[in-house]
Amino acid sequence: MNSPIRILQSCLTLTMLVAVQPVAVAQLDFEREPINYSQTDPTDRIFQLGQRLVKGDTALAWDVDHGYLRSLLSQLNVPVSSQTLVFSKTSLQVGRISPKTPRAIYFNDDIYVGWVQHGDVIEISAADAHLGGTFYTLSQRHTDNPVPKRETSRCLQCHGSTHTRRIPGHLVRSVYPARTGQPIFRLGTHLNDHTTPFQKRWGGWYVTGTHGEQRHMGNVVLDDHDESGELDTDAGANITDLSPLVDTAPYLSGHSDIVALMVLQHQAKVHNVLTAASHSGRLTARDAVVMNRALERKVSFLSDSTRRRYESAAEKVLKALLFCDEPLLTSPVVGTSEFTQDFQQRGPFDSRGRSLRHFDLTQRLFTWPCSFLIYSESFRVLPEGVLTRVRQRLNEILGDDDPGEDFQHLSATDRRAIREILTETLPL
Repeated sequence: MNSPIRILQSCLTLTMLVAVQPVAVAQLDFEREPINYSQTDPTDRIFQLGQRLVKGDTALAWDVDHGYLRSLLSQLNVPVSSQTLVFSKTSLQVGRISPKTPRAIYFNDDIYVGWVQHGDVIEISAADAHLGGTFYTLSQRHTDNPVPKRETSRCLQCHGSTHTRRIPGHLVRSVYPARTGQPIFRLGTHLNDHTTPFQKRWGGWYVTGTHGEQRHMGNVVLDDHDESGELDTDAGANITDLSPLVDTAPYLSGHSDIVALMVLQHQAKVHNVLTAASHSGRLTARDAVVMNRALERKVSFLSDSTRRRYESAAEKVLKALLFCDEPLLTSPVVGTSEFTQDFQQRGPFDSRGRSLRHFDLTQRLFTWPCSFLIYSESFRVLPEGVLTRVRQRLNEILGDDDPGEDFQHLSATDRRAIREILTETLPL
């Protein structure tokens, strides 16, 4: 019989997770009207690729070293330079992961792909504009018609839990790993996003890049009997070559780039916030219709309660997009792969050549602190009640002399530049 820890480990797909109590899917709002998560066909790019594969409009190529990985990344325009390596034993394929055989994660703006050596499946998740995080597996067995298989309940036990605000979401997590890669759960864990202090990031991950005097939890492990939880963070700092730690020859890249990791943890957070706002807005609109009908009000009537719910969702979106609570870097950060260049080249650019993808990496992640995911479909299709408020508030924040208490980190220069870039690339 599987142990409880083994069962909890097996439900993890993308990221570093702690053991959580399974949540009955039927009790979650996203399984009810108007979302109906598990019963609704996704519209994400993995689903679309699956449709093309079924119709024979495209095909995936298999090779002996990586199965369908290279072909899948090519089909989805996921750059190899985005590779990060996570060695904690957290995945559907937990038995194949260790510090000597880490799991590789590749990503672009809306797709995450997980690969392990000699794995049975490739693990895939996507940001669906209407449903939120959607999850798939692709068999690594060589067949004539490989098609990604959608996963729901077994992934949602962790990816639809309190750690994702009870919405189908993505997680980047930092743990205290033993020498086997097993997380030492008694020492605690840390959710990682762009608000996480640098010293609490990336436990259980390999990290390549320089970051000066700053320290993180990556690249090192603890002895199983160590009760202190004190990682030797000096030993894991400023590593640019992983060869003393792990053989990277089986992977598509020799890097686990620190800049890619910083972008990964940022966009996972924003995806989750956008999903929460989308679901909240749709549930609010549903409830407003019911209440207006019951009280014999006009269908378009907007109550104070409804307005507050829209405003609350919108403020959370704005705080995520505008990097509220991002701690300042105290030393420059430099990656080791081509990720920084690949990412910055994707634009869009304004007439002065500026882009929200341009990195700072001396004091903060981006030069202009407004998330590139403002261009995403997940943002564009937010419910009208939420999106209208986001646009209004964004114009206020970027245009006023005083942006408000939560947005004091944005200087007048920041706000003017962001406003100018968005005016040309995404008219509000």
